[in-house]
Amino acid sequence: MKFLAGTLAAVAAFSFGAITPALAQNPANASKTLEQVKARGVLACGSNPGLAGFGIPDEKGVWTGLDVDLCRAIAAAIFNDPNKVRFVPLTAKDRFTALQSGEIDVLSRNGTWTKLRETELGLLWTGVNYYDGQGFMVRKKLNVNSALELSGASICVQQGTTTELNLADFFRTNNMKYEGIAFATSAEAVKAYDAGRCDAYTTDASGLYGERLRLVNPDEHVILPEVISKEPLGPTVRQGDDQWFNLVKWVHFAKLNAEELGVTRANVDERLKSTNPEIRRLLGVEGDFGKPMGLTPDWAYRVIKHVGNYGEVFHRNVGDGSRLKIRRGLNNLWNKGGIMYAPPIR
Repeated sequence: MKFLAGTLAAVAAFSFGAITPALAQNPANASKTLEQVKARGVLACGSNPGLAGFGIPDEKGVWTGLDVDLCRAIAAAIFNDPNKVRFVPLTAKDRFTALQSGEIDVLSRNGTWTKLRETELGLLWTGVNYYDGQGFMVRKKLNVNSALELSGASICVQQGTTTELNLADFFRTNNMKYEGIAFATSAEAVKAYDAGRCDAYTTDASGLYGERLRLVNPDEHVILPEVISKEPLGPTVRQGDDQWFNLVKWVHFAKLNAEELGVTRANVDERLKSTNPEIRRLLGVEGDFGKPMGLTPDWAYRVIKHVGNYGEVFHRNVGDGSRLKIRRGLNNLWNKGGIMYAPPIR
Protein backbone atom coordinates (compact mmCIF):
# COMPACT_ATOMS: atom_id res chain seq x y z
CA MET A 1 0.00 0.00 0.00
CA LYS A 2 1.36 3.34 -0.98
CA PHE A 3 2.71 5.49 1.78
CA LEU A 4 1.10 8.93 1.70
CA ALA A 5 3.63 11.59 0.80
CA GLY A 6 3.75 14.39 3.27
CA THR A 7 2.07 12.43 6.06
CA LEU A 8 4.78 13.12 8.59
CA ALA A 9 4.78 16.82 7.83
CA ALA A 10 1.04 16.98 8.18
CA VAL A 11 1.04 15.02 11.43
CA ALA A 12 3.82 17.16 12.88
CA ALA A 13 1.53 20.15 12.53
CA PHE A 14 -1.59 18.36 13.75
CA SER A 15 -4.32 20.43 15.38
CA PHE A 16 -4.81 20.78 19.09
CA GLY A 17 -8.36 21.94 18.51
CA ALA A 18 -8.10 25.29 16.74
CA ILE A 19 -6.63 26.92 19.85
CA THR A 20 -5.13 30.35 19.44
CA PRO A 21 -2.31 31.78 21.60
CA ALA A 22 -4.43 34.83 22.43
CA LEU A 23 -7.22 32.66 23.80
CA ALA A 24 -4.75 30.61 25.81
CA GLN A 25 -3.38 33.76 27.44
CA ASN A 26 -6.81 35.07 28.37
CA PRO A 27 -8.85 32.21 29.81
CA ALA A 28 -12.39 33.21 30.71
CA ASN A 29 -13.37 33.42 34.40
CA ALA A 30 -9.80 32.56 35.40
CA SER A 31 -10.06 33.18 39.16
CA LYS A 32 -13.71 32.65 40.05
CA THR A 33 -14.50 29.14 38.89
CA LEU A 34 -15.80 27.72 42.17
CA GLU A 35 -17.92 30.81 42.88
CA GLN A 36 -19.45 30.58 39.42
CA VAL A 37 -20.14 26.87 39.76
CA LYS A 38 -21.88 27.45 43.09
CA ALA A 39 -23.90 30.38 41.74
CA ARG A 40 -24.93 28.36 38.68
CA GLY A 41 -25.83 25.39 40.84
CA VAL A 42 -24.30 22.88 38.46
CA LEU A 43 -20.84 21.81 37.28
CA ALA A 44 -20.17 22.03 33.53
CA CYS A 45 -18.07 19.00 32.63
CA GLY A 46 -16.52 18.47 29.19
CA SER A 47 -16.92 14.80 28.26
CA ASN A 48 -16.24 12.30 25.52
CA PRO A 49 -19.43 11.97 23.44
CA GLY A 50 -19.25 8.20 23.31
CA LEU A 51 -16.36 6.16 24.71
CA ALA A 52 -17.60 3.09 26.56
CA GLY A 53 -16.22 2.83 30.07
CA PHE A 54 -14.99 6.42 30.17
CA GLY A 55 -17.76 8.74 29.01
CA ILE A 56 -21.00 7.82 27.30
CA PRO A 57 -24.72 8.60 27.68
CA ASP A 58 -27.35 5.86 27.46
CA GLU A 59 -30.62 6.05 25.54
CA LYS A 60 -32.13 8.07 28.40
CA GLY A 61 -29.28 10.56 28.44
CA VAL A 62 -27.72 9.22 31.66
CA TRP A 63 -23.93 9.49 31.53
CA THR A 64 -21.55 6.86 32.90
CA GLY A 65 -17.81 6.25 32.80
CA LEU A 66 -14.52 6.59 34.65
CA ASP A 67 -14.10 10.21 33.51
CA VAL A 68 -17.77 10.94 34.11
CA ASP A 69 -17.50 9.75 37.71
CA LEU A 70 -14.64 12.20 38.32
CA CYS A 71 -17.04 15.03 37.53
CA ARG A 72 -19.75 13.45 39.67
CA ALA A 73 -17.22 13.31 42.51
CA ILE A 74 -16.44 17.02 42.12
CA ALA A 75 -20.16 17.81 42.22
CA ALA A 76 -20.54 15.65 45.31
CA ALA A 77 -17.71 17.52 47.05
CA ILE A 78 -19.27 20.90 46.23
CA PHE A 79 -23.02 20.27 46.39
CA ASN A 80 -23.33 16.95 48.25
CA ASP A 81 -25.12 15.83 45.09
CA PRO A 82 -23.32 13.89 42.32
CA ASN A 83 -26.11 14.64 39.86
CA LYS A 84 -25.49 18.38 39.75
CA VAL A 85 -23.41 18.03 36.60
CA ARG A 86 -24.12 19.18 33.06
CA PHE A 87 -22.16 16.97 30.71
CA VAL A 88 -21.01 18.71 27.55
CA PRO A 89 -20.07 16.26 24.76
CA LEU A 90 -16.92 17.45 23.01
CA THR A 91 -14.89 16.17 20.08
CA ALA A 92 -11.11 15.99 20.31
CA LYS A 93 -10.95 19.04 18.07
CA ASP A 94 -13.16 21.22 20.27
CA ARG A 95 -12.32 20.04 23.78
CA PHE A 96 -9.53 22.46 24.71
CA THR A 97 -11.20 25.47 23.12
CA ALA A 98 -14.33 24.80 25.17
CA LEU A 99 -12.30 24.78 28.37
CA GLN A 100 -10.34 27.91 27.54
CA SER A 101 -13.43 29.86 26.54
CA GLY A 102 -15.22 29.09 29.81
CA GLU A 103 -17.91 26.92 28.22
CA ILE A 104 -16.96 24.19 30.71
CA ASP A 105 -15.43 24.25 34.19
CA VAL A 106 -13.36 21.09 33.87
CA LEU A 107 -12.43 18.79 31.02
CA SER A 108 -12.62 15.12 31.99
CA ARG A 109 -12.31 13.46 28.62
CA ASN A 110 -9.39 11.02 28.20
CA GLY A 111 -6.96 13.82 27.35
CA THR A 112 -3.24 13.09 27.31
CA TRP A 113 -1.03 15.24 29.54
CA THR A 114 1.79 16.66 27.40
CA LYS A 115 4.35 19.42 27.79
CA LEU A 116 3.05 21.47 24.88
CA ARG A 117 -0.56 21.38 26.00
CA GLU A 118 0.25 22.43 29.54
CA THR A 119 2.87 25.11 28.85
CA GLU A 120 1.47 26.74 25.72
CA LEU A 121 -2.30 26.35 25.85
CA GLY A 122 -3.05 27.94 29.21
CA LEU A 123 -4.16 24.63 30.76
CA LEU A 124 -3.21 22.49 33.74
CA TRP A 125 -3.59 18.76 34.25
CA THR A 126 -4.68 18.03 37.81
CA GLY A 127 -3.32 14.49 37.86
CA VAL A 128 -3.66 11.15 36.12
CA ASN A 129 -7.03 9.42 36.25
CA TYR A 130 -5.90 6.58 33.99
CA TYR A 131 -2.44 5.50 32.79
CA ASP A 132 -2.75 4.38 29.19
CA GLY A 133 -0.79 3.80 26.00
CA GLN A 134 -1.62 3.71 22.31
CA GLY A 135 -2.33 0.39 20.61
CA PHE A 136 -3.73 -1.17 17.44
CA MET A 137 -6.77 -3.27 16.59
CA VAL A 138 -6.95 -5.50 13.49
CA ARG A 139 -9.17 -8.22 12.08
CA LYS A 140 -8.22 -11.73 13.15
CA LYS A 141 -8.40 -12.93 9.55
CA LEU A 142 -5.35 -10.80 8.67
CA ASN A 143 -3.26 -13.13 10.85
CA VAL A 144 -1.26 -10.20 12.20
CA ASN A 145 0.24 -10.84 15.64
CA SER A 146 2.33 -7.71 16.11
CA ALA A 147 2.22 -4.05 15.20
CA LEU A 148 5.62 -4.59 13.62
CA GLU A 149 3.83 -6.59 10.92
CA LEU A 150 1.74 -3.61 9.80
CA SER A 151 4.17 -2.16 7.26
CA GLY A 152 2.18 -0.92 4.26
CA ALA A 153 -1.13 -1.08 6.11
CA SER A 154 -3.88 1.51 6.00
CA ILE A 155 -4.72 2.75 9.48
CA CYS A 156 -7.79 4.67 10.68
CA VAL A 157 -6.98 7.40 13.19
CA GLN A 158 -8.74 10.37 14.78
CA GLN A 159 -7.69 13.93 13.94
CA GLY A 160 -6.66 16.48 16.55
CA THR A 161 -5.10 13.98 18.95
CA THR A 162 -1.63 12.87 20.01
CA THR A 163 -2.53 9.58 18.33
CA GLU A 164 -1.59 10.93 14.90
CA LEU A 165 1.91 11.94 15.98
CA ASN A 166 2.50 8.71 17.90
CA LEU A 167 1.45 6.74 14.83
CA ALA A 168 3.91 8.59 12.61
CA ASP A 169 6.71 8.27 15.18
CA PHE A 170 6.21 4.52 15.54
CA PHE A 171 6.34 3.80 11.82
CA ARG A 172 9.23 6.17 11.23
CA THR A 173 11.25 4.67 14.09
CA ASN A 174 10.73 1.17 12.73
CA ASN A 175 11.37 2.13 9.08
CA MET A 176 7.88 1.09 8.08
CA LYS A 177 5.39 2.66 5.70
CA TYR A 178 1.66 3.15 6.25
CA GLU A 179 -1.34 4.97 4.89
CA GLY A 180 -2.99 7.13 7.55
CA ILE A 181 -6.70 7.76 7.00
CA ALA A 182 -7.82 10.46 9.44
CA PHE A 183 -11.34 11.28 10.63
CA ALA A 184 -12.76 14.17 12.67
CA THR A 185 -14.26 11.92 15.36
CA SER A 186 -13.50 8.54 16.85
CA ALA A 187 -16.99 7.36 15.87
CA GLU A 188 -16.23 8.09 12.20
CA ALA A 189 -12.86 6.38 12.41
CA VAL A 190 -14.31 3.26 14.01
CA LYS A 191 -17.17 3.13 11.51
CA ALA A 192 -14.71 3.33 8.63
CA TYR A 193 -12.54 0.60 10.12
CA ASP A 194 -15.58 -1.63 10.68
CA ALA A 195 -16.62 -1.07 7.06
CA GLY A 196 -13.22 -2.28 5.85
CA ARG A 197 -11.75 1.04 4.73
CA CYS A 198 -8.68 0.46 6.88
CA ASP A 199 -6.59 -2.56 7.84
CA ALA A 200 -6.17 -1.34 11.41
CA TYR A 201 -7.54 1.17 13.88
CA THR A 202 -5.37 2.94 16.44
CA THR A 203 -6.15 4.84 19.63
CA ASP A 204 -5.44 4.51 23.35
CA ALA A 205 -5.50 0.86 24.39
CA SER A 206 -8.35 1.52 26.81
CA GLY A 207 -10.35 3.06 23.97
CA LEU A 208 -9.76 0.00 21.80
CA TYR A 209 -11.56 -2.21 24.30
CA GLY A 210 -14.55 0.12 24.32
CA GLU A 211 -14.63 0.70 20.58
CA ARG A 212 -14.43 -3.03 19.86
CA LEU A 213 -17.80 -3.44 21.57
CA ARG A 214 -19.33 -1.13 18.95
CA LEU A 215 -18.24 -3.22 15.98
CA VAL A 216 -20.70 -5.41 14.07
CA ASN A 217 -18.78 -8.56 15.04
CA PRO A 218 -16.50 -7.73 18.00
CA ASP A 219 -15.13 -11.27 18.27
CA GLU A 220 -13.62 -11.01 14.79
CA HIS A 221 -11.13 -8.37 15.94
CA VAL A 222 -8.04 -8.53 18.13
CA ILE A 223 -6.01 -5.91 19.98
CA LEU A 224 -2.29 -6.29 19.28
CA PRO A 225 0.11 -6.56 22.25
CA GLU A 226 2.31 -3.52 21.56
CA VAL A 227 1.80 -0.30 23.49
CA ILE A 228 3.64 2.38 21.53
CA SER A 229 3.33 5.45 23.74
CA LYS A 230 2.81 6.87 27.21
CA GLU A 231 -0.68 8.33 27.59
CA PRO A 232 -1.27 9.77 31.07
CA LEU A 233 -4.96 10.69 30.90
CA GLY A 234 -6.47 13.11 33.37
CA PRO A 235 -8.79 16.02 34.08
CA THR A 236 -7.82 19.48 32.90
CA VAL A 237 -8.56 23.00 34.13
CA ARG A 238 -7.64 26.52 33.05
CA GLN A 239 -4.50 28.13 34.42
CA GLY A 240 -4.88 31.06 36.79
CA ASP A 241 -7.26 29.60 39.39
CA ASP A 242 -5.21 27.79 42.02
CA GLN A 243 -8.16 27.08 44.29
CA TRP A 244 -10.08 25.30 41.53
CA PHE A 245 -6.95 23.46 40.42
CA ASN A 246 -6.45 22.17 43.97
CA LEU A 247 -10.10 21.21 44.35
CA VAL A 248 -10.20 19.04 41.24
CA LYS A 249 -6.80 17.52 42.05
CA TRP A 250 -7.65 16.60 45.63
CA VAL A 251 -11.02 15.08 44.75
CA HIS A 252 -9.07 12.55 42.70
CA PHE A 253 -6.49 12.09 45.48
CA ALA A 254 -9.29 11.54 48.02
CA LYS A 255 -10.59 8.60 45.99
CA LEU A 256 -7.12 7.05 45.86
CA ASN A 257 -6.47 7.57 49.57
CA ALA A 258 -9.87 6.08 50.36
CA GLU A 259 -9.06 2.92 48.42
CA GLU A 260 -5.68 2.60 50.12
CA LEU A 261 -7.32 3.02 53.54
CA GLY A 262 -10.12 0.57 52.74
CA VAL A 263 -12.87 3.17 52.88
CA THR A 264 -15.75 2.35 50.53
CA ARG A 265 -19.27 3.51 49.75
CA ALA A 266 -20.59 0.65 51.85
CA ASN A 267 -18.52 1.29 54.99
CA VAL A 268 -17.85 5.02 54.90
CA ASP A 269 -20.47 5.81 57.57
CA GLU A 270 -19.03 3.17 59.88
CA ARG A 271 -15.53 4.50 59.26
CA LEU A 272 -16.57 7.86 60.68
CA LYS A 273 -16.04 6.16 64.05
CA SER A 274 -12.54 4.99 63.15
CA THR A 275 -9.62 5.84 65.45
CA ASN A 276 -7.20 5.82 62.51
CA PRO A 277 -5.99 9.44 62.20
CA GLU A 278 -5.60 9.19 58.41
CA ILE A 279 -9.19 8.06 58.00
CA ARG A 280 -10.46 10.69 60.42
CA ARG A 281 -8.69 13.44 58.46
CA LEU A 282 -9.91 12.04 55.15
CA LEU A 283 -13.54 12.02 56.27
CA GLY A 284 -13.42 15.41 57.99
CA VAL A 285 -13.79 14.11 61.54
CA GLU A 286 -10.52 15.82 62.48
CA GLY A 287 -9.23 19.04 60.97
CA ASP A 288 -10.78 21.21 58.28
CA PHE A 289 -9.02 20.37 55.06
CA GLY A 290 -11.89 21.60 52.93
CA LYS A 291 -11.81 25.28 53.85
CA PRO A 292 -8.77 26.27 51.73
CA MET A 293 -10.58 24.82 48.72
CA GLY A 294 -13.89 26.50 49.53
CA LEU A 295 -15.46 23.22 50.67
CA THR A 296 -16.97 21.84 53.87
CA PRO A 297 -14.87 19.63 56.19
CA ASP A 298 -16.69 16.50 55.00
CA TRP A 299 -15.94 17.06 51.29
CA ALA A 300 -14.12 13.74 50.88
CA TYR A 301 -16.82 11.88 52.81
CA ARG A 302 -19.30 13.21 50.26
CA VAL A 303 -17.15 12.00 47.38
CA ILE A 304 -16.84 8.47 48.76
CA LYS A 305 -20.47 8.23 49.92
CA HIS A 306 -21.88 9.24 46.54
CA VAL A 307 -19.27 7.98 44.06
CA GLY A 308 -16.90 5.61 45.84
CA ASN A 309 -13.15 5.18 46.02
CA TYR A 310 -10.98 4.89 42.92
CA GLY A 311 -11.02 1.09 42.94
CA GLU A 312 -14.81 1.01 43.02
CA VAL A 313 -15.04 3.52 40.17
CA PHE A 314 -12.54 1.53 38.09
CA HIS A 315 -14.27 -1.80 38.78
CA ARG A 316 -17.75 -0.76 37.69
CA ASN A 317 -16.75 1.29 34.65
CA VAL A 318 -13.82 -0.49 33.00
CA GLY A 319 -12.78 -3.38 35.27
CA ASP A 320 -14.26 -6.77 36.09
CA GLY A 321 -17.63 -5.26 36.90
CA SER A 322 -17.95 -3.87 33.37
CA ARG A 323 -18.18 -5.27 29.85
CA LEU A 324 -14.62 -4.10 29.12
CA LYS A 325 -12.98 -6.11 31.90
CA ILE A 326 -9.68 -4.22 31.69
CA ARG A 327 -7.07 -5.33 34.21
CA ARG A 328 -5.86 -2.71 36.70
CA GLY A 329 -2.21 -2.97 35.64
CA LEU A 330 -0.47 0.38 36.06
CA ASN A 331 -3.72 1.79 37.40
CA ASN A 332 -3.51 -0.30 40.54
CA LEU A 333 -2.37 1.29 43.78
CA TRP A 334 1.35 1.72 44.33
CA ASN A 335 1.31 -0.95 47.05
CA LYS A 336 -0.46 -3.46 44.80
CA GLY A 337 1.85 -3.43 41.81
CA GLY A 338 0.59 -0.27 40.09
CA ILE A 339 1.71 3.34 40.06
CA MET A 340 -1.41 5.09 41.38
CA TYR A 341 -0.28 7.17 44.33
CA ALA A 342 -1.83 10.02 46.26
CA PRO A 343 -0.21 12.49 48.70
CA PRO A 344 -1.58 12.24 52.24
CA ILE A 345 -4.27 14.50 53.64
CA ARG A 346 -2.60 16.20 56.54
